[in-house]
Amino acid sequence: MIKDMADDEAVQATNDDASECKRYAVQLGYWSDPFINFFVRQTGRKAPEINRGYYARVKGIEVFIDKFLKLSGGKGQIINLGAGFDTLYWRLRDAGNSPLNFVELDFPSVTAKKCYLIKKQKQLIDRLNTEDGEIRFSATDLHAANYHLVGIDLRHISDVANKLSQAEVNFSLPTLFITECVLVYVDTSAASTLLKWLSGKFSNSIFVNYEQVNMRDKFGQVMLSNLRTRGCLLAGVEDCESLETQQRRFTVNGWEGSNAWTMVEVYDSLPESERSRIERIELLDERELLTQLLQHYCISIAWNGQTFKNISIAQG
Repeated sequence: MIKDMADDEAVQATNDDASECKRYAVQLGYWSDPFINFFVRQTGRKAPEINRGYYARVKGIEVFIDKFLKLSGGKGQIINLGAGFDTLYWRLRDAGNSPLNFVELDFPSVTAKKCYLIKKQKQLIDRLNTEDGEIRFSATDLHAANYHLVGIDLRHISDVANKLSQAEVNFSLPTLFITECVLVYVDTSAASTLLKWLSGKFSNSIFVNYEQVNMRDKFGQVMLSNLRTRGCLLAGVEDCESLETQQRRFTVNGWEGSNAWTMVEVYDSLPESERSRIERIELLDERELLTQLLQHYCISIAWNGQTFKNISIAQG
């Protein structure tokens, strides 16, 4: 039990790392996020390869968010599993693109910190959609009219069901699930249980997952070793063996279809003008390391229902 808690703490620490990396890239001008500084005060320098990798990650996921919002006509809901300090709700709100409901789930220790930080910032509180003016806080949860932040261990399905109910989730609405480096930390059987349950409950949905891939080659093994040194055991790494295993993880658990792209493909699919712009921010000593990094991450998607069938990374 103590070992499991230590593993969980190491996994939760990855939220801080990712948030700091995003904050630094935003600071340099890779993309705009006026809210991230409310969650991450300062950060040390990151390598140019890391910054470009995070740019591809953020922009690649944005492609699917934009397509979801368009296809659902603004009548859907977004559920971010393992959301960490993500600022997507506020960015969509400022852009006038809020879905009907937006739910974030993470370990209670992470959501407690996020609740505390949101409470402290008038700019964040003022943007919460409150039809009756009421925002309900507990130590780990926050409930407003169309934003819900709830503390949960995703490995406990009955608790997940209960928390989604508290967050006023409508199982019949078009739904987008987002996970960024989350499932890889959940053992395969627990991840399968979660994906199967979500598939059975949400008949009109799309799941967007950013995660490691090609972990069996030499570069992948070094990545794995580095993460294990930090206490992250990657309990679900067998599903990160290839793009095929990434897709199969969904289809064997009831999802109607799936697709996956390495981050090399995602990066190359982004608008040339944008790539040219960000490539001028920092010079790379050699492109080979960036390519290796991008080859070992991917975006995989899965869908249920006709609305999101065959959705792709292609622009437009």
